Amino acid sequence: MRTLRNLFAVRERLLPAPVAPGAPVAEVSGLRVRLGGRQVLDSIELTVHAGEVLALVGPNGAGKSTLLAALAADLPATSGTVRIDGRPVDDWSAPELALRRAVLPQSAALSFPFPVEDVVRMGRAPWAGTEREDEDHPAVRAAMAATEVTEFAARPFSALSGGERARVALARVLAQRAPLLLLDEPTAALDLRHQELVLRICRERAAAGDAVVVVLHDLGLAAAYADRAAVLHGGRIAVAGPPAEVFTGALLGEVYRQPVEVFPHPRTGVPLVVPDRTA
Repeated sequence: MRTLRNLFAVRERLLPAPVAPGAPVAEVSGLRVRLGGRQVLDSIELTVHAGEVLALVGPNGAGKSTLLAALAADLPATSGTVRIDGRPVDDWSAPELALRRAVLPQSAALSFPFPVEDVVRMGRAPWAGTEREDEDHPAVRAAMAATEVTEFAARPFSALSGGERARVALARVLAQRAPLLLLDEPTAALDLRHQELVLRICRERAAAGDAVVVVLHDLGLAAAYADRAAVLHGGRIAVAGPPAEVFTGALLGEVYRQPVEVFPHPRTGVPLVVPDRTA
């Protein structure tokens, strides 16, 4: 832990300034990514705003996780530009970038049996030596409470179930308190209750002014919780906008190659997407 904290304390960092509601937090322009000789993303244009939940949806292989990795600066662009906090991601040092975006990968693995609380505390490493270092304890405590992992704070991370690990990994991201949260399939290993919990947390972070980008396979969750959805198809964004506007049977049926029906919920009006099994 000391070595990790020292890594982020090596040099002076430019701390992120408060972002006005609705202001751009991340911008993607002309993004292309090739992997293994294949064009995975092509001509991506996307802006992520403070105070919104943006869902990335689409079939397997559409490029959702690749786009999230490019937004995180974990994957280099073949061409095009990714900006965070107004600057190209390559212009930020790793410690400064860690102050501005927090990333939840699809799977969380650790080689050593760190206690849960220590894993969550790792999210505070970017703030070591800054004026916000005093927030470490309340940030960790609040993140663990929000994700309902406080009761096993002392347990080794390696002894947890898959769903418990997923919630601890999310707690680490929340403790980081970056203004941009990038979450890759955060509900994949979770039961119904905790899927809803995670998406409520996303809404709460957006209401507090953060920008949240989340990769989801569950179109119902995306429709219920996202302000906007970007539907990826063949490495491009087929359409982006409020789920109630872009989730149509015709579009989703074409993108997923599966006939679907889209109905408004009788009470809330939120789109319900179900397979058309009569087709």
